[in-house]
Amino acid sequence: MAEALCDSHARLINGPPAPAATVLLAHGAGAAMDSPFMQSMAMGLARCGWRVVRFEFPYMARARQSGTRHGPDRQPLLLQCWRDQVALAATEGPLFIGGKSMGGRMASLLVDELAVEAGVRGCVCLGYPFHPPGKPEKLRTEHLAALRSPCLILQGERDAFGRRAEVEGYDLSASIQLGWLPDGDHSFKPTKRSGVDEEANLALAVQLADQFMASCCPDRSGG
Repeated sequence: MAEALCDSHARLINGPPAPAATVLLAHGAGAAMDSPFMQSMAMGLARCGWRVVRFEFPYMARARQSGTRHGPDRQPLLLQCWRDQVALAATEGPLFIGGKSMGGRMASLLVDELAVEAGVRGCVCLGYPFHPPGKPEKLRTEHLAALRSPCLILQGERDAFGRRAEVEGYDLSASIQLGWLPDGDHSFKPTKRSGVDEEANLALAVQLADQFMASCCPDRSGG
């Protein structure tokens, strides 16, 4: 058995004690689980009736303890951390996985595996890093073409990691739904001149995620 790599006690939990499902969310590469973006999404989904559990990868937990910024862990460690967290959360009822940028990408790499092993119902990616900014040739989409599990990718229309005009030309699985945030960047923030309100984009992201998860939970009551 693989050694547990994530601190199971270092979690932030919002929402009702007996929800239709739990949403397990991981942070992105540069901001922690309690960043304003993660806080907005977690609280919004909790108000919709979902139980939201946030956790941190080991490198971010070390940075919190030391006060020194650390770069992300290598992918195998990130993936094992996800497995550890799912093993814990799957005992608490129906489960979705996802997260911001890198956290969501790691979840999408595992969702088919975890659907079989732990009954994970789907994945929600909040700003998917389709490619590094300025390097559209370095795509991170190979597994997305073959994905079998339901997956929602919420993306700002002008996200430097994958703009709408680019993403709509990618070969993506039919199991993937795309939700667009008007004039949004990687954190769904619009430009001032667009006339779009940032809070409205965050609210729309919550609404789309809520609708997606409800469609995967036919037994959901209320919410």
